[in-house]
Amino acid sequence: MEAKKLLNNVASLSGIVEVPGDKSISHRAVMFGSIAAGKTTVENFLPGDDCLSTISCFRNMGVPIKQEGTRVEIDGTGLDGLKEPEQVLDVGNSGTTIRLIMGILAGRPFNSVLTGDRSIARRPMTRVTKPLTLMGAKIAGRKGAEFTPISVAGGSLAGMEYKLPVASAQVKSAILLAGLQADGTTTIIEPEKTRDHTERMIMQFGGRIETGENTVTVTGGQQLRGTDVHVPGDISSAAFFLVAGAITPNSMIELRNVGLNPTRTGILDVLVQMGANVEVRPYSTAQGEPAGDIIIRSSDLKGTVVEGDLIPRLIDEIPVIALLATQAEGKTVIKDAQELKVKETNRIDTVVKELGRLGADIKATEDGMVIYGRKTLTGGTTVSSHEDHRIGMMLAVAALICPNEVFLERSEAVSVSYPSFFEHLQSLMK
Repeated sequence: MEAKKLLNNVASLSGIVEVPGDKSISHRAVMFGSIAAGKTTVENFLPGDDCLSTISCFRNMGVPIKQEGTRVEIDGTGLDGLKEPEQVLDVGNSGTTIRLIMGILAGRPFNSVLTGDRSIARRPMTRVTKPLTLMGAKIAGRKGAEFTPISVAGGSLAGMEYKLPVASAQVKSAILLAGLQADGTTTIIEPEKTRDHTERMIMQFGGRIETGENTVTVTGGQQLRGTDVHVPGDISSAAFFLVAGAITPNSMIELRNVGLNPTRTGILDVLVQMGANVEVRPYSTAQGEPAGDIIIRSSDLKGTVVEGDLIPRLIDEIPVIALLATQAEGKTVIKDAQELKVKETNRIDTVVKELGRLGADIKATEDGMVIYGRKTLTGGTTVSSHEDHRIGMMLAVAALICPNEVFLERSEAVSVSYPSFFEHLQSLMK
């Protein structure tokens, strides 16, 4: 596909954006709606490639799902109503889909095979397959079930206590989904608190769960009931506009109906630390996820340190935070972010390489990166998403402040999480 010419040398941005529904919540709404008994309706669903892969997988397990744009209707079969798939379940590019579905399949008395695209084939799965095997599932795959394709022979599971070696909401969620089907109780101990959408959704679908400061406990044998889910806007998608508004001169952007789950709002903490002109207007919601509006204005930024328990709350936003740091006075250090190496790409190396092409003063470290600002990004080159949606969107935002033209290869990767991203960015040009 021909490289896409990006907007560059932009004088200002202004307007209102409603970002698409949260990707993490959209995935889970389809999964829980499928394993619950009765009808579930999902509003503001994200119809991106990843979430459509989740729908496809459950249709292949016999769940009737009707999807039209951002509305999804699911006739939930309950866990016992899931059928053995007649074909390989293809998760596409979605790490969330494969890891969480493994937790569901671990307790089902049939055989299934999971695969995905080239990126999924490189992503480590042992962090999920190991605990599920300890619970009683029979799992096989390339290199000891480290890589896809992976086969799961599910069945009788036993609850357990498990300490996560790394802070991962996907691994936690897979174990919780298995724990709902296991004999006894399952307790997960986290090194740091990770996003809690799964815990909230268990309760929203009528289940019981106990949460402590760094522990989550679920009891097996629960029956979930279908419900209505309204998905708030994805703060990970909003992050690109938050950074665009902060670094582009004479700008003001209002983002409406953005999810404000405290396990996901690390980007807002970093903006405040760096002195950004950001305003949050939360409002109450009838269901389990808080939301609100966010206003960002052009900002005079200063460098900071991003580390520790903040990292799980903004892991997906680190590429665009690195861009933000190029426009801050002084040095910004990002550390404790080894998880970036096992995302759609090695995001540490990819961010450093691509921002470096645009003129950033940035270097990789073993667990993150160091960025020296305030640096003028020049452009005048071609960059690549490396088939990673968040890298592609970050580079499109970087191009806004480049005086010279920038072309983006593999721009189609953005459709994984934000199909209308380029149109929304264009709409802010006045």
